[in-house]
Amino acid sequence: MFCHLQPKACNDEFAGLHAERLKVRISAPPIDGKANKHLQAFIAKQFGVAKTAVTIVHGELGRLKTLRITQPRRIPSVLKIEKPL
Repeated sequence: MFCHLQPKACNDEFAGLHAERLKVRISAPPIDGKANKHLQAFIAKQFGVAKTAVTIVHGELGRLKTLRITQPRRIPSVLKIEKPL
């Protein structure tokens, strides 16, 4: 999953697209890895997996991140795309 992270937000939420990446807002500050840990916990909860199933593959020190979600149990409803008729 390709995402654009916005730390220190009011709420934890998916916030649409930012360029071609999913914008994710989280409330944790970008200090001492807190934002990354909080992002992994948020994504794990949304996809119904353990925190250890969410790995930051690229972008650990920046806002642009590439995540790997191992065997997601569900897809969050805000990410579901309707098939065109």
